[in-house]
Amino acid sequence: MNSSKAMFYIMMVMSTLMIISSDNLLGMWMGLEINMMSFIPILSKDKSILASESCMIYFLVQSMGSILMIMMILVNSLINVTPSLINELITIIIVMSMMIKLGAPPFHFWFPNILEKMGWSESFILMTWQKMGPLMITSSIIKDQYIMIPLVILSVTVGAIGGLNQTSVKKIMAYSSISHLGWMIMCMKFNNQLWLTYLTIYSMIILMMILMFKNYSSNYINQVNIENPSLTEKMMISSSFLSLGGLPPFIGFLPKWMVIQNMIMSDSFSTLLVMILSTLITLFFYTRIMSSSFLISFASTKWMLNKKTNSFSLKILITNMILPIMMIISY
Repeated sequence: MNSSKAMFYIMMVMSTLMIISSDNLLGMWMGLEINMMSFIPILSKDKSILASESCMIYFLVQSMGSILMIMMILVNSLINVTPSLINELITIIIVMSMMIKLGAPPFHFWFPNILEKMGWSESFILMTWQKMGPLMITSSIIKDQYIMIPLVILSVTVGAIGGLNQTSVKKIMAYSSISHLGWMIMCMKFNNQLWLTYLTIYSMIILMMILMFKNYSSNYINQVNIENPSLTEKMMISSSFLSLGGLPPFIGFLPKWMVIQNMIMSDSFSTLLVMILSTLITLFFYTRIMSSSFLISFASTKWMLNKKTNSFSLKILITNMILPIMMIISY
């Protein structure tokens, strides 16, 4: 790891911390700009056409979001007429600028395309760490639920339907990320800390998934079973997908459980119904990937029978099953 790469990673972390610790929107905007300019060199480490394309798309989209935000910050300080109406409008436009940066619907079209052009490590940063800054700004300014509910419904619906027709693993992960983003925005209605907990657990699941895809060199869904996986590896693949879908008793169900509990307590039943039904659709296309590995019987030649259990598969399997294990221990 060379010094310039280390510097860009440090800048990326420091810029996010700057966004979190800023008490005004201008400081947050500066943090977003530094974050963008430190992430672009990380994207362009491979000297390929795809890397150049992803850098350009990322730069244009993030610049658009930043321009909208800085315009609203400047307008807010200049306008004196009907402050309540103007502030409401400005808040909505700043939230929309953050949705552009996050790749949330209806501004999501760049997100799956750019993710497919990236390497696995860069896509992990984009799906997890790069969400933190815009989500922090959104949670600090979003106050009324009238803009929140349409954003949530749109995110979970587009995330579920968009992933149905995909064969690329990265595009499936992108639409899954859009779906989870809807759940994170919903968290902001109840508690500012809840979305951070959701993002942490989601990041852990995404890390396991990306390590698994990187290990098997899988870019398309038919390549998941190309290595002729053992029974432990099959269990690892299926538990990771079901955990990402939020099926109990896997660890991915825990953050969704917290959101569902809060929504039931606040009587948001109609929105909750849409969110749960969209999760069933996402579980359908995860099951489609898994089912082929279980339907194909484990065929190995005689000299392969002593194949040792992969410790990596075992670690991921235990992490996914940590929720039921802890429940049994506590019981």
